[in-house]
Amino acid sequence: MTGITLATAQAQLDLWVAADAAVSKNQSYSIAGRSLTRADAGEITKKIDYWQRQVARLSARASGRSRVRYIVGE
Repeated sequence: MTGITLATAQAQLDLWVAADAAVSKNQSYSIAGRSLTRADAGEITKKIDYWQRQVARLSARASGRSRVRYIVGE
């Protein structure tokens, strides 16, 4: 992923986390039989996961570690 810096990745992550907080309340509503959905919460979650991985990868690279390992708990 050329051209993406740690600062850019962190900024994107921050924006997606803010978007998640914004749509957590009143994501959709109906008036007189018409509905409006503001955003796809599932897509926001995917973007947050993506940018978290990018931040972790770029942080590891910046600190000299070549590999990022994830530990999945039960």
